[in-house]
Amino acid sequence: MTSRKLLTILTIALLFGGCGQPVEKSGKILLAVNFSQSKTLRYKFVSSRQIEILLDAKAAASRYNESLETVIAYKPVKVNAKGASIIEATCESVKTSRMTGGTRKEATENLAGKSFKLTVGPSGKIEDRKELQKLIMEIGATAFRPGKAEGRTKEPDLISDFMATQMFLWDSVSSKPEPKKGVKAGDKWQSQLSIPVPTPVLMDAGRDVVYKLEDINDTNDGRVAVISSEYSLSKTTLKDWFSPYTGVFQMSGPFGLYGDCKITELAGAGRELFNIDKGESIGYTQDYQMKMTAVMSIIPLKPKITIKQHLSMKLIK
Repeated sequence: MTSRKLLTILTIALLFGGCGQPVEKSGKILLAVNFSQSKTLRYKFVSSRQIEILLDAKAAASRYNESLETVIAYKPVKVNAKGASIIEATCESVKTSRMTGGTRKEATENLAGKSFKLTVGPSGKIEDRKELQKLIMEIGATAFRPGKAEGRTKEPDLISDFMATQMFLWDSVSSKPEPKKGVKAGDKWQSQLSIPVPTPVLMDAGRDVVYKLEDINDTNDGRVAVISSEYSLSKTTLKDWFSPYTGVFQMSGPFGLYGDCKITELAGAGRELFNIDKGESIGYTQDYQMKMTAVMSIIPLKPKITIKQHLSMKLIK
């Protein structure tokens, strides 16, 4: 066996069958998520948006903000260096903010103290998220007003924001089509992410993302990959998606007045820092603006809606 073939075999073994630490191969960097049995990763997630609604050209625009902030701890329950690991995630805190709509407790506040398990492959792909989906459905049920007298009325909620932060963990790393081949500075790859929206009508809308490995920086804490991302409106809906709500219902709040909501434009960009040597995401920011059209159900107006969305994740040490 030649020394070159031996080096290739050892490289793949280190990434997918050994300690899980990424190594260089043929001038490329191997990006992979790595978990340590004794180390809990704690992240703060923020999803916030500014909403502007223009009913017609003569009326003044109405504006309001809403946001969700969560701190979630990811504790490895079973680490498998040769395959998938089981991670237990616990929502340690939840903070919500909304300027308008809703009279009851925000549904996502019920996430505090809740836990769910994820099965994560060596590339960072979530292979089993059944417990997360079950929790999302339970939280979705709390968004409805109680009592048959009021009928099935759903309060505004931030569940799609929570879904956006959890359903696509480590997407920038796991979405590479051939992870064993590695990437080098300048390489690009594509994926699809969700769009947190204030109306369940558009929950399966997606945004296309193009990732690019911009640079690799040497730091005192290890090599750090700088991954940029650009967003545009998907022509197709999200794959393997679901709604946290069941049955027929009426929605309260501003978006309860609108029908035939459509996203017409979406554009933005983001940036992530990923520690290559530790196999950990340091954090990311995602910012984009989208425009929507709608039809009011009470009066013959076609409001124009502009939403500026911000998403972030930060490792808390």
